[in-house]
Amino acid sequence: MAGSARGDKRVKQPPRSGDTVLQPDLCIIGAGPAGLSIAAAGALMGISIVLVADDTFSAGDRDLAAAALRASANHAHALRNGFRFGIGLQGEEPEIDFSAMRAHMRDAVERQAPMRSLDRYRAMGVRVIEGGAQFRNPDTVLTGKKTIKARRFVIATGSRPLVPEISGLDTVAYLTEETILDLAERPRHLMVLGGDPAGLSLAQAYRRLGAHITVMAPEERLLAGEDPEIVTVLQRNLAQEGIDFRFGTEISGFEQRDGKIVAHFSEGREPSVEGSHLVVAAGRVPRFEGLHLEAGRIQAKPGGIIVDRRMRSSNSRVYAVGDSTGHFNHAAARQAGVAFRNAVLRLPTGFDPSPVPRIVHCDPELASVGLTEEQARAKFSMIRVLRAPFSDNDQALADHATPGHIKAVATPSGKILGCSIIGRRAHDLIVPWALAMERSLPVSALADPACPHPGYSEATKAIAVEFLKLSAQAPLLRRALSFVRLWS
Repeated sequence: MAGSARGDKRVKQPPRSGDTVLQPDLCIIGAGPAGLSIAAAGALMGISIVLVADDTFSAGDRDLAAAALRASANHAHALRNGFRFGIGLQGEEPEIDFSAMRAHMRDAVERQAPMRSLDRYRAMGVRVIEGGAQFRNPDTVLTGKKTIKARRFVIATGSRPLVPEISGLDTVAYLTEETILDLAERPRHLMVLGGDPAGLSLAQAYRRLGAHITVMAPEERLLAGEDPEIVTVLQRNLAQEGIDFRFGTEISGFEQRDGKIVAHFSEGREPSVEGSHLVVAAGRVPRFEGLHLEAGRIQAKPGGIIVDRRMRSSNSRVYAVGDSTGHFNHAAARQAGVAFRNAVLRLPTGFDPSPVPRIVHCDPELASVGLTEEQARAKFSMIRVLRAPFSDNDQALADHATPGHIKAVATPSGKILGCSIIGRRAHDLIVPWALAMERSLPVSALADPACPHPGYSEATKAIAVEFLKLSAQAPLLRRALSFVRLWS
């Protein structure tokens, strides 16, 4: 790809004949959550903005529909386990109305739709152009019959599912994490290709709705980037619910046979497995094909557009955020804020991915931020590993939700290096840890807030209290306390 456009003294190309030329302060390419947040911030400040929005599936809609699906599945699971609370009979199966469940998913998306509506942004003063975009040169974008020559550009085009190249896969009617949400009926036997967070979440949801599930994971364990101790709890729970895992499977090919999808293995305990449906959950890849990045002097690699800490690409006029940079999901909002401060406010701000949480929406939930224990030991000579099991938490005991714990990693002085949580409400419990890392607060600071009792947040306080107890046993501190007692 071409190099940086900084200092490039090129000949200006005239607009195409018949084009409308727009010269806004900011042009945003992509109308996903990150792009829309930048557009809203700019509109509130009164700057001129052009938003180029294509018709791709909104990441916000996808996440909301998936959350509604999980909510239905979790209610079904709760009904099956009501006997543990004295409600219902053991072995009693709930009645699943799949069409009513899908109506709930649609209703959730439709109720949120006005907040994501392009008309809402038009009302804010944003110039919205529906269609695709492509760079003509480093400071010009074309969309339809319009030429956009903005002071700054932000690429927020999102991502698409990664579909691996496996023989026969293109001949079967496979689903993705997006298209599976449109299923009109419950799968009888759902095969999941890959073990990414979205795939695991879908696997558990459809298992709780009554489908047979087979997860075919190429690795020897799930979620390789997360703490193995934490992942083991999740994997054991999913297996107990009846999900069949095939680890380290090398798939030689797929075929459609007698109305079923058949996956053939190169080796293993069985030569093949067949199911009624197949969902590809092998991760996601940035979506920037068709943008003509080379014409814009924007460097990219298969994993995303290359940006610096300010979210600026190799073309100093162009910024990129969210999935288009290879940082998915929860990093997008933070990156959008960094890009806006640099591109619009001209306030030098850098993006630090370390305090951005990572979430796996299963039950028990998995949430993490920063380093795992293994990663911390590779970087630091001395660390402290702190744990708070949910079996010691009153609310978890009351909820029959004791599998899981909080595991924090810190330096001996209390600097938080990372935290991993497996258990109920992990997505909420990770927030104070992420905030503490962002603000450079020590573990001991988490002992200060008063926690509601009973409540899951008491587990975080228990970690901080454990750290204070360990610190109190340090020889230097004990000598200091002896000195104070001597003179008091």
